[in-house]
Amino acid sequence: MRVAVFGAGYVGLVTSACFADLGHEVVVRDVVAEKIEALRAGHVPIHEHGLEELLGRNAERLRFTTDVGEAVDGADVVYIAVGTPPTYSGDADLSAVWTVVDELPEVERRIVVAMKSTVPVGTGRSIRHRLDDRGLSNVGYVSNPEFTAEGTAVRDFMQPDRIVIGAFHLDDGDAIARLHHGIEAPMVRCDVPSAEMIKLAANAALVTRISFINEIANVCEATGADVTTVAEGIGLDRRIGPAFLRAGIGFGGSCFPKDSLALKQLAANSGYNFQLLNAVIEVNELQKRRVVGKLERRLGPLRGKRIALLGLAFKPGTDDMREAPSLVLAGRLLSEGADVTAWDPVADGTDQLHGVVIAETALEALDGADAAVLVTEWPELRDLDWAAAGKRMRQRVVVDGRNFLDPDALRALGFAYEGIGRPVA
Repeated sequence: MRVAVFGAGYVGLVTSACFADLGHEVVVRDVVAEKIEALRAGHVPIHEHGLEELLGRNAERLRFTTDVGEAVDGADVVYIAVGTPPTYSGDADLSAVWTVVDELPEVERRIVVAMKSTVPVGTGRSIRHRLDDRGLSNVGYVSNPEFTAEGTAVRDFMQPDRIVIGAFHLDDGDAIARLHHGIEAPMVRCDVPSAEMIKLAANAALVTRISFINEIANVCEATGADVTTVAEGIGLDRRIGPAFLRAGIGFGGSCFPKDSLALKQLAANSGYNFQLLNAVIEVNELQKRRVVGKLERRLGPLRGKRIALLGLAFKPGTDDMREAPSLVLAGRLLSEGADVTAWDPVADGTDQLHGVVIAETALEALDGADAAVLVTEWPELRDLDWAAAGKRMRQRVVVDGRNFLDPDALRALGFAYEGIGRPVA
């Protein structure tokens, strides 16, 4: 089949590369000419494991363009994979989605528009009405949400837990099902609103688990229990399972904060107060700030203290810093008068972290530091020579925001170690 993908971001590029790997001809369209030129030259603008190799391997089946007509010409399916960031009200900004819909040219044969972008429930119906108003009744519409996680997106696409296809007409859903031929996974066929809700509800369930275990961690700190042991114990219950039960300093990224806020607003706009999700979001915001209190208990007032943030991306395996805890931490520390250094192996925080000194190496970031805060659980930090790090620091204090390091090993080196929800020695 021939596929046009509008949007060359994380979702769009992974979708394009994977469909090309399945044997389809793919044209990627984006409005940023510099990004398209870079992709034509073989330069991948994002850090995603396996993506560059996949794009290279399927170069003959991939084309990149800024032209709408070129992208849609001859296409069987047009995927919308543009950003839907939150507005000031918390609603999803659908301006890029509507731009794609309004740019679609008239076509003589039937094509299917498939939505990969995360959109509020009801968006599909609105798009269907817009297409009909434009006389594009021969353009089908399907909701085919993505369930990929940054860092493992290629694997998640090719080996998914499920494929969700919500369609107004059965034949349009069949076309999207055929597009996924070669991927072995359960297929959920449903109506469009249900498909839209599946995406939002799935992310809401995951962030609820994260905030739940972080609340348990905070109670563990007050009672002397160890959240890592508690999480292991409850995760062995087959009704619960271990996934997303790792305590830390909160979730971030391009999806979880945005989608949870969008679902909260969707409920509010529908006249329902989603109390559980309100609490989940509040817990997450407070969790990011608890690190500052831990540092103050160890160091006293932070004015003039040097704090090293180890890891900037919201998770390992990506260079994405959208809604990353590092942004909140850096802002809070700077407001307290601390000097902040930072390091990340792939993320460049120069544009986002004004006033923060970005170091080339983790050891360089730790030079003269009064404390280190592990923000992102990069493998390089577990393998770091912490004995050498301690010699370079002014005070040997480590706040492990991901419970990633070995407390006993660090304490044996003379570090004051504090994790999240773990007993303090």
